[in-house]
This record gives sequence, structure tokens and C-alpha cells, in this order.
Amino acid sequence: MNPPRRPQPRRDPNRKPAPAPAPPADGPAPGQNAPQAAPSAAALRCPRVCSAAWFLSRTVRQATQMCKHVRKLVHAQRDLLPPRSIPSIADAMARVREAIATPGRPGLPDAMTALEETANRWLKPYPHAGLRENIEVLLVALAVAMGIRTFFLQPFKIPTGSMQPTLYGITHENLADRTDVPIPNPLARFLRFWIHGVRYVHVVARADGPVTDATEATRFLLFNLKQSIRIGNKWHTVWFPPENLLARAGIGFRTAPYRKGDDVIRLRVVSGDHLFVDRLTYNFRHPRRGEIVVFQTAGIDPRQVPQNQYYIKRLVGLPGETVSISTNHHVVVNGRPLGVSDPGFENLYGHWNDQRYVGHVHGRPQDPTKPPPLLEHAGQSIRIRPGHYVVMGDNTRNSLDSRYWGDFPQASVIGRSHFVYWPISERFGWGHR
Repeated sequence: MNPPRRPQPRRDPNRKPAPAPAPPADGPAPGQNAPQAAPSAAALRCPRVCSAAWFLSRTVRQATQMCKHVRKLVHAQRDLLPPRSIPSIADAMARVREAIATPGRPGLPDAMTALEETANRWLKPYPHAGLRENIEVLLVALAVAMGIRTFFLQPFKIPTGSMQPTLYGITHENLADRTDVPIPNPLARFLRFWIHGVRYVHVVARADGPVTDATEATRFLLFNLKQSIRIGNKWHTVWFPPENLLARAGIGFRTAPYRKGDDVIRLRVVSGDHLFVDRLTYNFRHPRRGEIVVFQTAGIDPRQVPQNQYYIKRLVGLPGETVSISTNHHVVVNGRPLGVSDPGFENLYGHWNDQRYVGHVHGRPQDPTKPPPLLEHAGQSIRIRPGHYVVMGDNTRNSLDSRYWGDFPQASVIGRSHFVYWPISERFGWGHR
């Protein structure tokens, strides 16, 4: 016989379920994971300070920075912090906000100390915090520098003398036979180089014998770091040598032997102009005749120029125009000679008496393996294609430009010459035209 069943109480459909028991005050029971509430924006917000108070009070600036740093760490470590930590940190930040808002701010130092103690108690320190911060600052600085270089200003070094005397490339003077010109002492050489870009290369033989060998210059980033020369049986190191050191010094291998103590190289080198290229302006307008532009050589006849370099020349011809050179050294555009009244050509055609500028001359035949110049005599001209430009150097006696390879695409233009920042000379700043 089955035992009698206990009658079950009837459930009232209008009755609400009893609330769950609250967890203990010291946290969830063992084995239980209580979800952590995300801090509200109001609880962890940083103090709002008027600009005058922020600039006039160093303590206010420190307190604001401390709150921002603590808030950043809380958001980064939220999933690692115990539940009761965030309300404690939020209360400490609230006391800092109240202290800043109080006239006179008498309790601000104590509130900052309390926030620091609370943060040290709950937040987990990062290993090598100083190193991490320095790396972060470095990465931000590099990102800003790359952004400026890409979109605003790009440094550029004048490599040759094709734009002289408007802009100078590297020049040198061999002092081997100039015994009347002394080599300055190291301090004077240091100052002359960093201010005026003038450096001296002085190599004295430490053994008897000729120059028998030389290494290629070791480069670091964009600079020549060192180069070694073997004289007799000893190697001599030249720090920060110029390009083509041996050719500039006028010495070759197995020349007449030197005696120990002889001057092998006595060279005075003047660095070329270093300038900033304006990469922003041409995003809003097209280049204008007479402006000094920097462009890539990619797309130009590879028989004439290398394809991986940047050139700097003066713009003389625009799309659709016909360009030629007259017998009196003036560029002729659509039958009209350019003159001193044309912007950008004032110096080029206005200073012939001092022999610094000679106008524009026709191209001269080059290596027989290369095509002849397109503007070799007065009867020749260049018809510029749409979307292309024609450029020439100010020193056309020593310039490889459109006279030899014609026009080039507008897309190859990088920007225009903007500001000479080194060395300090008569061309420093915006003075070149």
C-alpha cells in the first residue's frame, strides 16, 4: 500500500518571489564570481578646471594629470581589479574634484595624497614603467614627425650645383697647395661646421708609402659616418667624410709615396643647402612658373637620369606651352621671351654684370651613348604635353634638366622650395627666389 502523499501548498499567482540573499559584505562566497560593475563616466571623470586656474596653479595641473593617469589605469586594468576597488578609487577622485572646486583649495594636497595611496593599494604597477613611458613618448614623436614630413614639410639636401647661385650644392677647395691657409683647431672646426656648414678634412701620413687602398664610406641613415684610407701599411680613418673624398682631394691609388708626417689630404668642404620642401601648397593649387620645385625622376627617360632620385629645378613651362631658348640666353614661351618682370626670373635675368647668373644656355652634347639634347640650338623647341611640366636649373651650364629629357608628369612633383634651415648663410630662411 502506497504511503499517503503530503499535500502540496497552492502557489499564489500574484505572489512575488522572495529576493535572493545578499552576498556577505566582504565579497562573494568562495567559488562564486560576482560580476564587476563598470565604473560610470561620472564616478571616474577628471576635474573640470577653468583655463586660468589650470595655468596659474601648478598644484591644480598636477592634480588634473594625476586623475587622468589614474582613470587611464582603471580602464586598462578593469578586469583585474577586485569589486570594491573601483568605488574606493572613485571616492578618492571625487574628493580631489571637490578640493579643486573649493575656494582657496586648502584640502587639495591631502586629497591628492589620499588618491595616490588608494591608487597604489588597488592598481597594479606596470613593469619598467619609466622605460614604457619613454618608448611611448618616442613613438608619438616619431609618428608626429612622419606626419609632418609626409603632409607638410620634408627636409631636402641640395646635391649638386645645378641651381647655383640661388641654391648651392656641396662645394670644396683643395688646400694641399695652400700652405698659407691654416687648419682651425677642433673647437673652431666644430663651430664652423654646425653654424656655417664648413668642415675641414686633414689627413697626415703615419707611415711612409703611397695611397694603396680605400674603403667605401660607411653610412648611417642619410650621412657618411666614416671612411678608411690605407697609406703605406697603415689605415687612416676619416670621420664624416664628404662624398667622393679621394676625387675632391685630387689623390689616387699608388701615387707618389708620402713620407711620415706629410699632409695627404687638406680639404675645405662647404655643405650644400638644406631646406624644407612645402608639400601642402600644391594640394590646393597648381605649381606656377618661376617656382623652385622638387620632383621625382621616376618616369623620365632612364637613359638620361636615374629613376630613384629627387631633383630640384625652376619651373619654366606649363602644360600645353611651347618652350625654346633664344640666342640671347632667354627662355621663350609661346614666342614670348621671359624677362626680369616675370616672377622667379628677376635674379636670373637681372644680374648678368656680376657673372653670377648667365641666363639659360642651350644643351651640350653628352656621352655618345645618350640621346642628344632636345634644346641644342635656337631652332629647337619642346611642346609640353597635358599634365606635364618643363624645368631648368638656374646654372644651365651644369644642369641636367628638361633641355635633355623633355617634360615630366605633374604627379611627380613633391612640393616647392620653402625654407633654407642650414647652414646659416646669405640664403638662410626664405631669401632664395
